[in-house]
Amino acid sequence: MSEHSPRHTAVVGCLVRNAANQVLLIKHCKRGWEIPQGRVEEGENLIEALRREVLEEAGVEIEPGALAAVWSMLSPPAALIFTFLGRHLSGELSCSDDSVDAGWFSEEQALDQVTGEVMHDRLRVLLDYRDTTVYRAYTTRPYQVQLETSLAPR
Repeated sequence: MSEHSPRHTAVVGCLVRNAANQVLLIKHCKRGWEIPQGRVEEGENLIEALRREVLEEAGVEIEPGALAAVWSMLSPPAALIFTFLGRHLSGELSCSDDSVDAGWFSEEQALDQVTGEVMHDRLRVLLDYRDTTVYRAYTTRPYQVQLETSLAPR
């Protein structure tokens, strides 16, 4: 890796709710149940990436909302994960190359479905969002939060 190569991958994720206040989860072929998420492509802004990822993984259009949490994965491969809240606008759930299933769940069901430690913690933070963006830096193997702070205006 050259001295000027990017050191982090940019990722977006979204906690999508429908009119019944259910949470959208997709079942990733390797990681299991999680919120829709994926890498931001070169030249793409975060909101475009968010809409594209949810459409690709779950088959639905969303209205992006608040930036609820920013995660900094410090373990290689390093990533910055921007997680938003969103509202379902249209479309029926469908799968893709990255997802083998998709569904709407109550908050409790969603927490039961998401078994990966990092994803479960991410889901819990998003479900607990209260108008203040959370920042967490963490390492994996084992999962350990190194820093947590609020990004609320002072």
